[in-house]
Amino acid sequence: MTYRTTVTRQFVAQHYLTVPDPGREGDRHSHVFAVEATFAGPSLNEYDYLVDIDDVRAALDDAEARYRDATLNDLPEFEGYNPSVERFARVLHDRLAPAAAGDPAESLRVTVWEDDEAAAGYEAPVGDDSGSDRTDG
Repeated sequence: MTYRTTVTRQFVAQHYLTVPDPGREGDRHSHVFAVEATFAGPSLNEYDYLVDIDDVRAALDDAEARYRDATLNDLPEFEGYNPSVERFARVLHDRLAPAAAGDPAESLRVTVWEDDEAAAGYEAPVGDDSGSDRTDG
């Protein structure tokens, strides 16, 4: 048995891909990114919450303030990385996971849609900073 709580947000940000032969994606361009943050866990707290939605909204407010209208390539958490939608999902996961501190949520899946047809995601335990990818910022 698993409970899930999802909160979503949309905002515009820019990036350009830094891979060999990126085509038009190598030029700076904007996306209306849609972010889905889904927390999961096997139990609820004494208030029957998996995670406090207001805490998740506040974390999304902070993330939106950082990335809205920004060029991802210019931010330190993307330095040395191709700012793909996959990388963006990882960066957002690490920013949003602390919203579950003290709550019974055990994992967070962040899905980032870059348009109506394409999305990527990253899922890991909340509080898990043992991954090999650094996410400064």
